[in-house]
Amino acid sequence: MIFSALVALSREGVKYSMFAPDIPQLHTINHLNGQEESVNRNVLQESARIARGNVAAINTLAASDFDAIVFPGGFGAAKNLSTVALKGPDCEINNEVQRVITDFHNLKKPMGFCCIAPTIVAKVLGKGEVTVGQSKNDDGSWPYADTAQAIEKMGAKHVDTSVDISCGYYYAI
Repeated sequence: MIFSALVALSREGVKYSMFAPDIPQLHTINHLNGQEESVNRNVLQESARIARGNVAAINTLAASDFDAIVFPGGFGAAKNLSTVALKGPDCEINNEVQRVITDFHNLKKPMGFCCIAPTIVAKVLGKGEVTVGQSKNDDGSWPYADTAQAIEKMGAKHVDTSVDISCGYYYAI
C-alpha cells in the first residue's frame, strides 16, 4: 500500500523522504512457509531493502521540514512501530514514532495512516477520528472489526468507511 501512495505522490510531482526506526525487527517471518526464522533483521535496513530507496533513521525526521506525513500499515506498523499486533489497545508505540506524530499534530500538519497504522495515532493522541474500515463483521467479509473497537478503547473515534477508502485519516476533535 505504501508503494501506491509513493506512486501517487510522484505522479503529482511531490518530493518525499522515507524514514524508519533503527531498531531490530520483532521477528523475521519466512513468508513462503509462515515460520519464524532465527535471523533477525534491522527495521531501517529492511525498510531500505523493500523501498529500494534512501531511507533515513526516523530520529533525524523534523516535522518542521515537511508538509505532511504518511505511515505505512501492515505487520511492520503493528509489530515494529508499535506492539498493537501483540497487545491490542494496551500496545506501546516506538518512542520516535510517538515523537513524530506529536510534532506533526502540534504543528497542525496533515497525517495519513494506511491499513493498521490508524491504531498508532489513536494510541499516541487518544483522540480524533480514524478509520480501519468497518466496525462490524455481520456477513463475515470484514475480519478486522475488532481493530475498530480497539481504536475506541484507545480514546479515538472510529468512523466506518467503505473499502473505497484505503488509507486512514486523522481529524483532531
